[in-house]
Amino acid sequence: MSRRRSKIASEELKLSAASALGIGDQVRREGWRGVTTEQVGLVVREMVRRGEAALLKKAKNPLE
Repeated sequence: MSRRRSKIASEELKLSAASALGIGDQVRREGWRGVTTEQVGLVVREMVRRGEAALLKKAKNPLE
């Protein structure tokens, strides 16, 4: 039986982070191959920042 590899981050989340960094239009036009490794790293950093913020919010308000 083959294993399916699950996607870690949705394309919507990645594009949202890219847009927040001002490279969303470039990604839409050229795809992810059209951005630099540095830009991709910044997108990953933004997604990590958002994830940490969500975890902190959940920890402060566990019933929400």
